[in-house]
Amino acid sequence: MPSRVHPYRSSLPLVLALALTIATLLGSAAAQDPEPVYGGTVTVAITADPPGWDPTVSTSQEIPRVMYHNVYEGLVRFDATGAIVPALAESWETSEDGLTWTFHLREGVKFHDGTDLTVDDVIAKFERAMDPESGHTNPGYYAAIASVEAPDARTVVFRLSQPSRGLLYNLARPDSIVYPAAKADTQRSQPIGTGPFRFVSYTEGSEVVLERFDDYYLEGVQYLDRAVFRIIGDPNTRFAALQAGDIDLIGVALQPEQYLQLAGNPELKGSEGTATTEITVAMNNSRAPFDDPRVRQAITMAIDKRQIVEGAMFGLGTIIGSHMSPAEPYYVDLSDTYPYDPERARELLAEAGYADGLTFSFELPEPYNIERRSGEVIAQQLRAVGITAELSVVEWGTWIQRILLGGDYDMTIIGHSEPRDINVYANPDYYYKYDNPRIAELLAEAEAAPTAEAETAAYQEIARIIAEDAVNVWLFSPPYLVAARADVYGFWQDQPTPAIDVTGVYRAP
Repeated sequence: MPSRVHPYRSSLPLVLALALTIATLLGSAAAQDPEPVYGGTVTVAITADPPGWDPTVSTSQEIPRVMYHNVYEGLVRFDATGAIVPALAESWETSEDGLTWTFHLREGVKFHDGTDLTVDDVIAKFERAMDPESGHTNPGYYAAIASVEAPDARTVVFRLSQPSRGLLYNLARPDSIVYPAAKADTQRSQPIGTGPFRFVSYTEGSEVVLERFDDYYLEGVQYLDRAVFRIIGDPNTRFAALQAGDIDLIGVALQPEQYLQLAGNPELKGSEGTATTEITVAMNNSRAPFDDPRVRQAITMAIDKRQIVEGAMFGLGTIIGSHMSPAEPYYVDLSDTYPYDPERARELLAEAGYADGLTFSFELPEPYNIERRSGEVIAQQLRAVGITAELSVVEWGTWIQRILLGGDYDMTIIGHSEPRDINVYANPDYYYKYDNPRIAELLAEAEAAPTAEAETAAYQEIARIIAEDAVNVWLFSPPYLVAARADVYGFWQDQPTPAIDVTGVYRAP
């Protein structure tokens, strides 16, 4: 299996040890995979219960990790490499002026309830997505769409008010999945999609069960009879379950030290790839003391990111300085915008009126061990410059409702894994509570950019602005680490979108 390593190394012994470990892991996986085998069950570990199953009403990444492509599909989708490939639309074309996009639907597509996919389902979905009052996630993704039409039973036409360079990409996102128009209100609890697997059951705090959908429009692409997603919040319990054979795959939140333990175990294997994730210390920019940019800069300069990567990630991770991972096409290295400088941090605090220090709450999300470990190190580092960050662990549902949706917090930490989501900085109601109209202007420029170079320049300017404003502290981008039983094949080795797609997964002796 291919691997890309972007670690920080602090010492030669660590370099040699990790190099040997990774070489061992890769060597065990270098042989040709066996021919796919049909049938059987694979049990996959996930970290937390999702807040429902509809990715169009919640930005929680726990939903697409289970549902993306497995159960729900859009007109197009991402494959394992991040390429955009056909899904419900078998082909599409764009007018010369970029204002008309025509999608040709596949024949014979059925929903899991046995009804046929129609152009009316597609139109209803995007009319709702375009309505900023509908509650659909990220209506900005569809802002350029003026209308959606169906000239015949298999054709859907998007007419745009202006060219949109990001339209196709946005149509591949989990937000753009299509389900029966008549059952839109029941998708949170009773998901019905068109994917290769159908939703069977959900037991809160325990598991989600999917089964092969025999009427899927492509024959033979899904090998498994069943996929079970087991909810295991504790990382040590997850890994112990993998070692014992109680689960077969960990495709999210694998701890780096666990990944390094895979070497030499013939019953297990691992892979290391790229991910569009930023481990982010979020600050409530509307609440004192974080409404003062000097305080935000001081906090950034008081944090030794290299120590966190070394301590929390065993050297596996790339230090970043803005809301963009190295796996994304618009990435620009801004890690030196506010370098580690505790003395300057103290000076900035004094300038802001906090020469005697300050105290605030720092809330860590319960399911995510890397974030929690990083938060504990950060609290120690902040203490050295006179900042008391009072740590508490918050249950996941509470974190979503009170912090993510309610914006009621001082400081928190979380991994943002949705690709190209820098648009959130244009939303002053997002939980960062950052208000800068220039971000929205640059997003509009990126969408209407005449060239790819102009689009990149606009996105990189956004990254520079938020870095200079020290909106948050962006710590590092972790690699995508996977651990599996030795007889499990076909899982994604990179994570271009937060999904655990089991379509190509199979078991073979």
